[in-house]
Amino acid sequence: MGRRQVLVQLDDDLVSRLDQLAAQRGTNRSELLRRGAVAVLDAEELRQFDAALQASYRFTPQDPIVVEVAARLAHETIPNW
Repeated sequence: MGRRQVLVQLDDDLVSRLDQLAAQRGTNRSELLRRGAVAVLDAEELRQFDAALQASYRFTPQDPIVVEVAARLAHETIPNW
């Protein structure tokens, strides 16, 4: 996978903290920033999936017959524990 160099401006404290962590982890600042970027993107994807899941639970069919049939089917298929 190709890489593209991008300019990112960071304050001195953040650069120092990144360099310190990179040294502790045996890596470099660029790798930490790549991992951080992936973590941010993954978190956003999970947030979107979670929002879609929550929205699906808020969905209410407009047709009362659909609700009645679904309730009856659910009642009939519940296992006897």
